Amino acid sequence: MTRVATRPHAGNLVRFAANRPELLVLSADLTASCEADDFRATYPDRFISCSMAEQNMVSMAAGLAREGFVPYLHTFAVFLTRRVFDQVAMSVAYPNLKVRFVGFLPGITTPGGVTHQAIDDVALMRVIPNMSIFECADATEVEGVLQQVHEINGPVYIRMLRGDVPLLFPKEDGFGHKGGRLLASTGTTGVVSTGVCTQEAIRARSCLARRGAEIRHLHVNRIKPWPAQLVDEFLHGLSNVVSLENHSVIGGLGSAVAEQMASQGSGARLHRLGLQDTYAHGASKSYLMREYALDARALVDTLEPLLGRPFHITDEELETVEISTDRRLRAEDL
Repeated sequence: MTRVATRPHAGNLVRFAANRPELLVLSADLTASCEADDFRATYPDRFISCSMAEQNMVSMAAGLAREGFVPYLHTFAVFLTRRVFDQVAMSVAYPNLKVRFVGFLPGITTPGGVTHQAIDDVALMRVIPNMSIFECADATEVEGVLQQVHEINGPVYIRMLRGDVPLLFPKEDGFGHKGGRLLASTGTTGVVSTGVCTQEAIRARSCLARRGAEIRHLHVNRIKPWPAQLVDEFLHGLSNVVSLENHSVIGGLGSAVAEQMASQGSGARLHRLGLQDTYAHGASKSYLMREYALDARALVDTLEPLLGRPFHITDEELETVEISTDRRLRAEDL
């Protein structure tokens, strides 16, 4: 089993805010569900409960930002993007205010069905000028992302993880400043992944490596500004690219990769794995990732014909891949 950290954002937020009195937390009636309850208990004078009124919360954050505060808004991703889109665009992004949107349960990581699944949040936020977008894949990135975004002079949207979060990357690596991590650099077939799908890509790549198949792998954690140089270096010499994301294939990671490949005249073929222009339904995360082809199984099934042969990798093998507990992933591992 892969090591996990429990509620890494909760404690990290308290520590990060200790010497930053300008940092405020606003919550839309989901304080414990978004791991802001420790902050509320530690800094009650810097916590504002906005109840179930997300549009008002964004407008309030805009006013606080104009007065020199740095509001960190906590609620589910779908409510921080789709429900408040006009307020985000006009009240925060247009004047380029320093507001942080911390969105939990991105994509299909919730069993709550279509009302709670943010399957279009990256697409919505990508189209807004001045907006930056980050996505966490593990506990190291959950703990590192606050430092990464705090000095950005403009709005930031974070796809955040909660609960038991896997430990994939060394803590000393932090979030990184390049916009991603090159996890494997050999091969003429490449995988670009982000968020919870990166762990799935690691599982698939590890099993393929045991059979002698080389897969180049790039994990992207900053979707906007897009890390064009890093992606360009990754794409060089590839014949096939597979994108894997916990999001619609329209407007998210796969679209960003396609845009860059088109602009540079890449001769590679792109295969996009994600929600195929459809809504999901309520079920467990593992079930939904299998049902909608976002997991390691789907990636192996996509890669096999590109690599020219079947590898006979079982579901049990994919599920039991262990990421080292004493030396977590660095670039070039596996």
